[in-house]
Amino acid sequence: MHIQIIIGSTRPGRLAEPLADWFIKNAQKNTKASFELIDLADFELPLLDEPTPAGSKKYTKEHTKKWSETISRADAFVLVTPEYNHGTSAALKNALDYLYFEWKYKPVTFLGYGGMGGTRAIEQLISNCVELNMFPLQKRVHVTEPWSAIDDNGQVKPEFVKGNIDSTIEALISVAEATKSLRK
Repeated sequence: MHIQIIIGSTRPGRLAEPLADWFIKNAQKNTKASFELIDLADFELPLLDEPTPAGSKKYTKEHTKKWSETISRADAFVLVTPEYNHGTSAALKNALDYLYFEWKYKPVTFLGYGGMGGTRAIEQLISNCVELNMFPLQKRVHVTEPWSAIDDNGQVKPEFVKGNIDSTIEALISVAEATKSLRK
């Protein structure tokens, strides 16, 4: 199984990057899967600019083709989402909208952060992911008060974490295995 952890914020000074680094270091203890960190900032996706819907898979832009190729490699995803104004980042929603088949029949879970651990952003993303025929999991990780949660060594203080990385990754692997035949 190949799991991509997608940094869903492109904002300067974002906390998504150190949180994703912390998450992947802990996730990599699980030897049943390989893990890849994907940073949306590296793709510089403009607001959706493809002339046809993603379901047609008639991509005309090089950035879309690169994004498609990257996402196609994964069996499952962890979306790292901030909560901005009770929702996810525009960059993450935009990145989801660029593609369709590349997300289809793949499980997804979330690492949310913000005052309420990104809960409201995740609620919105679940609807988006269902529409893309993904399988959102109930197991997820939330980091509350992220501006205080990260120590000087890049570790997240346990008192700010709700959920468990190990059980979240185990659930993601289990669903990815169970749905493998759908993705062929």
